[in-house]
Order: sequence, then structure tokens, then C-alpha cells
Amino acid sequence: MSCSSSGTEAFMPDDIKEKIHNHPCYSEGAHHHYARIHVAVAPACNIQCNYCNRKYDCSNESRPGVTSERLTPEEAAKKVLLVGGEVQRMSVLGIAGPGDALANPAKTFETFGLVREFAPDLKLCLSTNGLELPNFIDEMVEYNIDHITVTINSVDETGEIGSQIYPWIFHNNKRIYGKEAAQILLKNQLDGMKKCVEKGILIKANSVLIPGINDKHLQEVSKKLKEIGVFLHNIMPILSEPEFGTAFALAGVPSATDQEQMAVQEACGMDMKLMQHCRQCRADAVGLIGEDRGAEFTKDTFAGLSFDELQIKYDLEARQAAQAKIEEFRFFLDRANDRVRKEKEELSSTGVTILVAVTTAGEGMINQHFGSVREFLIYEAGDKGIRFIHHRKVEAEYCAGPDGTNPLAPILEKLKDVQLILTAKIGGCPQDDLKAAGIIADQSYAYEPIEISVLKASRKYFGMDENAEVN
Repeated sequence: MSCSSSGTEAFMPDDIKEKIHNHPCYSEGAHHHYARIHVAVAPACNIQCNYCNRKYDCSNESRPGVTSERLTPEEAAKKVLLVGGEVQRMSVLGIAGPGDALANPAKTFETFGLVREFAPDLKLCLSTNGLELPNFIDEMVEYNIDHITVTINSVDETGEIGSQIYPWIFHNNKRIYGKEAAQILLKNQLDGMKKCVEKGILIKANSVLIPGINDKHLQEVSKKLKEIGVFLHNIMPILSEPEFGTAFALAGVPSATDQEQMAVQEACGMDMKLMQHCRQCRADAVGLIGEDRGAEFTKDTFAGLSFDELQIKYDLEARQAAQAKIEEFRFFLDRANDRVRKEKEELSSTGVTILVAVTTAGEGMINQHFGSVREFLIYEAGDKGIRFIHHRKVEAEYCAGPDGTNPLAPILEKLKDVQLILTAKIGGCPQDDLKAAGIIADQSYAYEPIEISVLKASRKYFGMDENAEVN
């Protein structure tokens, strides 16, 4: 099967399609159009992960566990209402830390209760390590939380792999170490996920790809997840730069490369439907996946407002009208794109494919200039079809490169296996430098739908008729 989530949605049961249709984390198609908000109400965590360091006030870091402000449930609900009025495409509220949502159950469910009262149109989600998951199934049903994310990095019942990832857990009022801790965590993760599936709660499982520790094991994780009925598997590369201060980073465990992530996704995609558009969001992320507007909505922007005032700003009718327009646009965009999405074995009549990088600011269009891009969407393409692979972040925009350095060098390193870039606009100098590095930059599909343009550009690259009928 294809690793992309978008190509298989047409074959899902109608009730599942309805649940994920406007959820940017569960639907690859929706993430171009719908936004999410994470509220940082859950500071405590009940396990220690060697890849995690929950810093605060790190506004320039975009990774899980990082937040600039911790909120009370009331503050969180007010923020949701303010943001929902400004960002009418926001469809989901998630609680993703900065600790663990279910290690802070009172704050988590109080927040959900307030939001359900004042913003009934939002989907509610939570993220958890799964240690306490079996104990809160009834609460999730009560609050109509039908999407959750569980981070699970090993299904090794001996605890050997898990003990290398988790130094300890805090369970039943005591700290437990080593293999025993990993075994307890795994048992609760699996039991909790099985109970969620029985209640119709969709599960996205996150796994952190840690080179040398679980990279060869993640295919077994995918098999187990499929066996128990998990909906989606997201394989995230470990972020392990020394400045992050995690135990793995300080021990010299490297960040996973794009190529390592692709290889593991390829292996796991035979067993599970994978999420490949994840951005490893902060605990206070706001906006479309791939953007973060959190700095616009600090406490001072809503602290002095009442719930009555904020409900007026939220304007449920205006939100519904705005999202109806999004759906109309998506309908025509999907008609343009859906026939070009293929399984890997169907991409090419010759067996030859290329990787294509796309610059986009959202809405499924090639609508961003090369000079301002902070991440690229990566597609595999042949002459018959395309499939989405993942995204790749770059450290700095080309037009804002560090003084005294070549601003293109880190971008070339990120795109070293890419043959073609589709962008809305690019200057002559970077275009020439890319060409010298063997990468063609093409502006001719500016402000056109991404997926059909990727296929056309790939055909043009191969010297074929780009407008031939798609089989």
C-alpha cells in the first residue's frame, strides 16, 4: 500500500471519513486547509524519555514539549475562543503537553469541558504516552474525544529496547526503572489502545525514529499497531541537536536524517497507513500545520476579556460560513488531483521516479516564493502518478541566510536527493546555483494545484507529454 494517507481515504467507511475530513493531523488533504490549536495546560509528565527536554520560553524552537506560556483551563478556553474568531479555519483543539495530558487529568478534562461548552464545533484531541490511558477511557467518551495520539516507540516485550529509551516511569505512586518500567508502559499502552478502538476512538500512534536503537524495530511496531486496530502511524525523526539538552543529544545520539526516515517509512508502509505530513508541533502551536502563529495570541490578548465577549468574537456562524467556502474549494481541488495519486508500484511505466520538492503556503497550491520557504513538501513522481513522501524543514530562509555564509548551502544539503523544485517564484542566482547542483527549479506551475502540477512537471522532466490522460 502507499505510505500516503490521502490516497486511501476514498476507501474508508463513511463514518471514519467524516471524523477525519477536517482534521489536519489525520487527513493529509485537510492539513492544507484546516488549522489546529494546542493549549499548554498539562505540565507534569509521568515518564522520562531520553529524547525529551521540556523547555519553556523557547519561542524559536519548534518541537514537542516546548511552550512559551503555561495556561490554566480557563485561560486555555479563552485563548481557544479568541483564536477561533481570528483563525476561522481552526477545526481542532489538542492538548499535547508540555508534559502528558493524562498525567494532568483534572486540568485536561476541565479544559475540554469549557471548550465543549463555548466552542461546540471543535474536534477535541489529546496526546499521551499511554501509561495512564486505560484509566481514562470513560472520560474520553464522556467528552466526545474521538481522536487521540499515543507515543509508542517499542513493542519489545522483554523491555530491552524500551529501557534504552525510558530511564524511568512514575506509576502507582512510585518510580520504576529499567526493563520493568518499559514492560509496564508497553502493557498499558496496548491495553489502552485496544480499549479506545473498542469505543470507536481513532488512534494516531507516534513513534520516534532513534538511529541505532529502534530504527530496525519500528516495522514490528507498525505490525502490532495494525493488529490492534490503530488508525494511523506517524514515524517522527528524533530531534537530537546538542543545544536541545536531551539525554540522547548529550550522549551523541544523532538526529535522524530525511533519508533514514524515508527508508523506515517505506518498510513500515507495507503494514500500516502512515502519517507523513507531521511537523512535530510545539505544545502551544497555533495555525495550519507547518506554520505557528502562537506568538500572536499571548495571555495579554485575552486575559481581560469575558467569556461572553469572547463568544461574540468566536462567531460560530461566521466560522461555519468560512469553512463551507473551504469545502467548496477542496471539492474542486480534489477533482483536479485525485486521479494522479498512485501506489508506489503504479507511479511509473518505466520504474524510474524522481523526488520533487514543492514550496507552499497552504491551500494545496504552489503559492510560496523560494526565498521565503522554511520547509518543502517532498513527492515521489513518475510519468503515471505521484505520492506524498514527507516534509523537510530548513534552518533559515534563503533570503534571510546567516551573514557571511552561503544561504543556499543548507538548503542544498536538505534537497541533495531531489531532482526538481516547483515554486511560485525564484530569482536567477539561486536558480542557477540549483541547476549547477543538478536540481531544476520550475516556476511555470505557480499558483496551480500541487499534485497535478507535480505529475505534469515530472512528465516534462522525462521529456513526455505533460497533459496526457491519467490512467
